[in-house]
Amino acid sequence: MELPLTISNNHGEKITFLRIATNTSGEQILELENEVTPKAGPPMHVHYKQDECLTVTEGRMGYQVFGSEKKYAGPGETVLFKAGVAHKFWNDGTELLRCTGWATPPNSIIYFLSEIYKSTHENGGRPGAFDAAYLLNRYKSEYDMLEIPVFVKNVIFPVTLFFGKLQGKHKKFANAPMPV
Repeated sequence: MELPLTISNNHGEKITFLRIATNTSGEQILELENEVTPKAGPPMHVHYKQDECLTVTEGRMGYQVFGSEKKYAGPGETVLFKAGVAHKFWNDGTELLRCTGWATPPNSIIYFLSEIYKSTHENGGRPGAFDAAYLLNRYKSEYDMLEIPVFVKNVIFPVTLFFGKLQGKHKKFANAPMPV
């Protein structure tokens, strides 16, 4: 994918993937910016193989690590979510939340989030059932959404995948990068 690339969902989140750079340790990092409208933000999720870091440039960010109390960050403050640590964040203010940040290593995050956001637009605000099942299954070694019930992930998604593949719905993901 050509960068910069901006994606948005129907829930007040916009991410601009700026560039892939190399840090002083020789690791590739994906530099990004995001904007989140008041009360919006991603649900509890985990990046199993990536660190994610956000620095607030405007507004007030609420954030929470799974099992911990809510915390808050304002302009100039940085929050680091280590690989494997489930977390969520949201705009806790009344104005637009803007952050700069990075994810390392980049892995498949641009593709994964682009397809999830695209499906959200195509399906009236939620990812399509097959799209969510396919992407979360394909990239299960990299990402998980903790707010999706276990029954849905273990029973509904496999059935959805089976019948969706019979219908050829998986063909739209033919160019999907390999999971890490």
